[in-house]
Amino acid sequence: MKRIRMTFRSCVGAAALAALAVPALAPGEVAVAATKAENAQLSEAVAALRGISTLRADFVQTDRTGQSVTGTLTLKRPGRIRFQYEKSVNMLIVSDGKALTMIDYDVNQVQRWPISNSPLGALLDPNRDVAKFGTVKPTGNPNVVSVEVRDSKHPEYGVITLIFTRKASAPAGLELSYWVALDSQNKRTTIQLKNQRYGVPVTDNDFRWNDPRRRTRR
Repeated sequence: MKRIRMTFRSCVGAAALAALAVPALAPGEVAVAATKAENAQLSEAVAALRGISTLRADFVQTDRTGQSVTGTLTLKRPGRIRFQYEKSVNMLIVSDGKALTMIDYDVNQVQRWPISNSPLGALLDPNRDVAKFGTVKPTGNPNVVSVEVRDSKHPEYGVITLIFTRKASAPAGLELSYWVALDSQNKRTTIQLKNQRYGVPVTDNDFRWNDPRRRTRR
């Protein structure tokens, strides 16, 4: 059985022609233009996240060793997410809006930690303002927006880099394609999404789970 751990990133000739085609800018003007562009991209990314009410998607999770597993992701904002892994992985990760819970049914173990203490807080925690903690990273592709989210005052929360691809049918015209999470132990996890479906019916029951330590259902 596969084991996983959740832990949570030209053309020279064309550039030369472009440089000849536009007026030269002073370094300060270049910096201002770059800042404006980054702010615009950050605003687009924030709007894209806030535009997701519910989401289902297939995912591929890859850890730092290159081991991958697949599954289905269900998200309901604010705060709820479910990683339903493939049948060979007898594990579940769920957020009920307050805490992330990892259930390992092979060893009947349950672990919980606050949403804010995880890199996934950038996606789930209503108090984690991506506009405040996010930094746009260059991608070299106008159709791809990369936002790194970290809280410098709380390095223990880890870092998450959200990658968006421009798509007209996605919320705010940007689709969350994948993210790279780096936890406080420097464990790197990549989640790649595909077949995203927005606005699908999702209820709070989708974020319930069977507690292996007892027969009652939470």
